[in-house]
Amino acid sequence: MIEAISTTNAPPAAAVYSSAIKANGFIYCSGQIPMTPDSKLVEGSIADKAHQVITNIKNVVEAAGSSLDKIVKVNVFLADIKYFAEFNEVYAQYFSAHRPARSCVAVAALPLGADLEMECIAVA
Repeated sequence: MIEAISTTNAPPAAAVYSSAIKANGFIYCSGQIPMTPDSKLVEGSIADKAHQVITNIKNVVEAAGSSLDKIVKVNVFLADIKYFAEFNEVYAQYFSAHRPARSCVAVAALPLGADLEMECIAVA
């Protein structure tokens, strides 16, 4: 069975996609940018933005019946790799004892001019 997941505790999908899909015991989260649930982009440092992105991911996986400690894979996209260390400091606050597999890459551009996006896969 395939189930689309959405929550009012994270920004709504900005195009034709679901915030997450739950299928065969896994939750596949679409990328989250630093946007509040009421669709306002977060201003400030990468740290400020990282907290919002991880909060959005947390709220989406919880809406699907999972949690941050059940995430198995994370993909991080940065508009500039110079943000890596600052992002990583915030990331470590959420993923210290449990450390999912992760990749982090710099990209040329992200939706809505964001400088950070994160997606993940979790177990239900």
